[in-house]
Amino acid sequence: MNLKSLAKDTAVYGLSSIVGRFLNYLLVPLYTTKIPASCGGYGTVTNLYAYTALLLALLTFGMETTLFRFSSKEGEDPDRVYGTTLRLVGGVALLFAVVVLAALAPIASALGYADHPWYVGCMALIVAMDAFQAIMFSRLRQMGKAVKFMLCKFAFIIPNILLNLFVFLLLPRFYQAPDGGVGFIFLVNLVCTASVFLYFIPELKGLGYGFDKALAGRMLRYTWPLLLLSLVGILNQVADKILYPWLVPGPEGKVQLGIYGACVKIAMILALLTQAFRYAYEPVVFGSSRSKDSPQTLVDGMKYFIIFSLLAYLAVMFYLPLLKYFVGSSYWEGLKVVPVVMAAEICMGVYFNLSFWYKLSDQTFWGAVLSGAGALVMIALNVLLVPRIGYMGCAWAGLAGYGCAMLLSYAIGAKKYPIPYDLRSALFFVLLTAALLGASHVFALAGLGTVPLLAVNTVLLGIYGLFVYRSLKTKMI
Repeated sequence: MNLKSLAKDTAVYGLSSIVGRFLNYLLVPLYTTKIPASCGGYGTVTNLYAYTALLLALLTFGMETTLFRFSSKEGEDPDRVYGTTLRLVGGVALLFAVVVLAALAPIASALGYADHPWYVGCMALIVAMDAFQAIMFSRLRQMGKAVKFMLCKFAFIIPNILLNLFVFLLLPRFYQAPDGGVGFIFLVNLVCTASVFLYFIPELKGLGYGFDKALAGRMLRYTWPLLLLSLVGILNQVADKILYPWLVPGPEGKVQLGIYGACVKIAMILALLTQAFRYAYEPVVFGSSRSKDSPQTLVDGMKYFIIFSLLAYLAVMFYLPLLKYFVGSSYWEGLKVVPVVMAAEICMGVYFNLSFWYKLSDQTFWGAVLSGAGALVMIALNVLLVPRIGYMGCAWAGLAGYGCAMLLSYAIGAKKYPIPYDLRSALFFVLLTAALLGASHVFALAGLGTVPLLAVNTVLLGIYGLFVYRSLKTKMI
């Protein structure tokens, strides 16, 4: 294995995904400043993009991983595999788009968008194109074209940002959209997604590689468990945003969902940290899986993830008086979800670290079982709590769902693939975080102004940093 090449490709893929996701996050201040919370427009955006994430998992049905698996199988023609995959996913995506557009009015009405059916039409076309392009992005990864992969990602991201800036900052001088610009968000996404095909002309030639019916059958038998795992994972992320308009119907539900969806974006700083950690950590774990040091790699990885995710948690909570400006002031009432959602993100990250026991022991069906248990807990609590306490019910349900999956994974993994995780260190840093947050809260109650409180919080964050430094240097904790 060429480790230098692996590191380079990992950095490129990580840059395109993490930086791209971060740049898209920067649109949140624009949307929440220009679309008041009271109109519910951002709730519409949050709801429809949640459907898009779920539908994308359905329309790709695990074929990205299946493409890699069958292309590397002895006796299989990689080009034939690619052509068959492209036609399978492309055919399903095309059928989906046609059905939705043919029955657009009743589908939009059922989803609560009878007044704006074209929102649903735009999103149907976007998700169909995204599914088809996902296979071509996988082809680039298969062929080792990491730089082109990154360029194609940014071919969507940069025009999307520029067009959104035009729509919300310049266009209103000449034209006032009746929906506050919500429809433009979907329209810009559609245009930018379609334009990416211009960069995929060489990959589109894969349609000419033909379709192998027998091969397709083998691939579908392989991929259905991956589809199940993917759907469960996505449900954990978007079920609350899909369910919310059903649990709190009417305009008020869209208003609350918009507030929740906007404030959750602040907590997504931890999601970026987890994704960056995953890009760097997965190759290390699988690369050392046959080494006698493999268990210690997992122990160290878990320890460092907990330490630095708690550092990020403290940083966000201590500087929330500044970070709240990331969203429009009409959304600030939802800031109370941030600590709960961030705690849920930490549980999800720990669950990711724990997942290596079933990945390394080839018992991946446990991934679907554990994630499914978490999803059931989350959905049940959403149904129970949201009608009573609103979007805080979503936050607590997410924490309970990820917490359930985390605890079950640890308990079952301890029996099937024991790893001597450093629980003492984890408990110490959790208690230290709680103590520092408590101290900050006491100073806040004492009536300190914003600037003095930020200064105190900086000192408290420095105290945590000193313990981290001591732990890394001496390994005594």
